[in-house]
Amino acid sequence: MSDPANDRQFKRRNHFVPRSYLKQWAGDDGRLWVYRLLVPHERVPLWKPASPKAVTVHDHLYTKVVSGTESDEIERWLDAEFEGPAERVLDKVSREERLTADDWHRLVRFLAAQDVRTPARLMESIKRWQAQLPGMLEDVMREAVAKMEAAQKQGKRLEVEPREDSELLGGKLTTSIAAGAGMGTMRYEMIAGRNLWLFHIKHLLTRTAQHLHRHRWTILRAPPGMEWPTSDDPVIRLNFNNSENYDFGGGWGSKGTEIFMPLNPRHLMYTHIGEQPPEKWSVVPDDLMDWFLRFIVEHAHRHVLARTPDHRLPVIRPRKVDPEQHRHEEEQWRLWHQEQTAAETRLHPGR
Repeated sequence: MSDPANDRQFKRRNHFVPRSYLKQWAGDDGRLWVYRLLVPHERVPLWKPASPKAVTVHDHLYTKVVSGTESDEIERWLDAEFEGPAERVLDKVSREERLTADDWHRLVRFLAAQDVRTPARLMESIKRWQAQLPGMLEDVMREAVAKMEAAQKQGKRLEVEPREDSELLGGKLTTSIAAGAGMGTMRYEMIAGRNLWLFHIKHLLTRTAQHLHRHRWTILRAPPGMEWPTSDDPVIRLNFNNSENYDFGGGWGSKGTEIFMPLNPRHLMYTHIGEQPPEKWSVVPDDLMDWFLRFIVEHAHRHVLARTPDHRLPVIRPRKVDPEQHRHEEEQWRLWHQEQTAAETRLHPGR
């Protein structure tokens, strides 16, 4: 396998929340403030300053292995198609300049990418796949066998066209028919890990994300003297019934779901699916601002990020002090690339 460390162009450090976005929260010294939700001991300060390049980043988060060579094409695709086009628009929003239809298109695509590319979304997806994939694959295989049997009865040969993204999907189909036997076995294996997640990201952003362009979007201002924080999982999909009954499992096309993301400390991108949004640049009332802050902090995965330390945020969500869980997560991310590559190689030893 090639060593990407020798290639300065290889994007090994994958920022799942882009630096171009986080710099909106940076002060004059180029740093923002980080409130960590999981810490190894009480001595860790509640708020610590950090450079945007030092947070929301993991090595090889989006790396895939193709023919024994590490590829950063997903990272480059996200940068070229979603991050880069939105950078100028984020600056326009901060200056409250008029946004064109193309600007809105870029913002919506940027929000979509931010929703699907975080470690929080990865873990959510893996948990769901581990529960659902065995049954789904069994249904698919049963349907495939039925089609093959029907074709055989009609004396036809059933040709299976491989998907153009099948390599990214990462599954493996094997068949076994003994010599002279009229029947055999068919087996499909798939890893609920990085390859499947990268396939899922591409599928959502090239197909499903079209739903988001149909909604009415607006930009809301924070009240005077208050600011929006952001997080390592900045896109919130809120289903809100009342103050005791809400969740973050809303869909991109689900009527009633509210979708929002802070764009900078003063501005927040917002839609309420099926509803007319507030007028652009409207100032959020103080009481509603309190709810937005709660949602942003509760939805964060491991980091809340702000331009200045905010004493209210640790009250909304006290951090967890757990040295064992902290050590375990650090070790998981340290071994992430090695373990995912090994699993992919075991499934496809010749690829």
